[in-house]
Amino acid sequence: MRMQDATARVMPDIANEARADLGQVLEGVGMQEIALPVMLAGVDGSRLQTPARVNVFVNLARADIRGIHMSRLYLDLDKHLCAQLLSPRSIHALLEDFLASHKDLSERAMVRISFDQLLLRPALVSSTSGWRAYPVVITGVQEQGLFRLELATEVLYSSTCPSSAALARQLIQEQFAKDFPCGENLDHGRVCAWLGNERGILATPHSQRSRLQLRAWLQQSFDELPIRELIDTVEHALQTPVQTAVKREDEQAFARLNGANLMFCEDAGRRVRAALADHPRILDFWARAIHEESLHAHNAVAVVTKGVADGFNGGSEWVGKWAGPAASRILLRASNPTSRCGGSHLPVRSSRKNRRCGAA
Repeated sequence: MRMQDATARVMPDIANEARADLGQVLEGVGMQEIALPVMLAGVDGSRLQTPARVNVFVNLARADIRGIHMSRLYLDLDKHLCAQLLSPRSIHALLEDFLASHKDLSERAMVRISFDQLLLRPALVSSTSGWRAYPVVITGVQEQGLFRLELATEVLYSSTCPSSAALARQLIQEQFAKDFPCGENLDHGRVCAWLGNERGILATPHSQRSRLQLRAWLQQSFDELPIRELIDTVEHALQTPVQTAVKREDEQAFARLNGANLMFCEDAGRRVRAALADHPRILDFWARAIHEESLHAHNAVAVVTKGVADGFNGGSEWVGKWAGPAASRILLRASNPTSRCGGSHLPVRSSRKNRRCGAA
């Protein structure tokens, strides 16, 4: 039997060695595309484990230190995301632990969590139902006691062109005038048969599957993430969300909804802005309606925002896979340390001892 060395074995920590010759701080260092399960709240109050991809970053504020402690970030993720319900509170605590594990190294921490939210959707008329997967991206940033949380998601819907509908109606009117000349006695049965065949309805407006992309900065005075609430709000505003399992009566009801909700992309944007303008969970929002035209080889696009000073604007973009230091700067850009409780873009002061003013 080999004798064990009584002296503790010290392993080198090259990344943490101080070096005067480095001379530069780093805006962000971390990891991307980490595969982890997250815990989501089910409709019945149960907890559902969902696969996610996570990006994490901290800044390196010490010019004399070579690197950060990535393993500490990973272990904090495992502790907070895999075992705890995903919420503003748990994300806030995660970011606090990131900074605590990098005391004297980092002043800013960011996490971005991407996953699909599955929702059971009923059919419009029949008793059938089916599942829809909604992409969700949660981004949290903390810097110098300020905490910002963003929720992004995308809703698919059908859009029927109002201009095309008017042109189709004109063709139908002209065909009716040809088949039923002025002065001729109209036979009710013949007219009904005409309306029910392809000769009568000889033109239909073009429609397309469309996308509403939403980014929302959240109020921090709530314990849960309003994922389903915001999705439902957007779908109700648009009125024509895509369906899952359908029977003929459902398809007919969907056709009626499309006819009653003719929309340019501008109309879709205005509907969503009106629905979200006074939403109690949202500080600021950015929404983009994308109509993937069946008439054209290009898309028709409209962008709307809430109009908060220093918040989202027309030049803001959709969240992508890359979420680095630039994303954290954008999220914190609207923070104003002098804002009081109830302000339109109130920064949340981080303190586990004091959770007033809407802190998570």
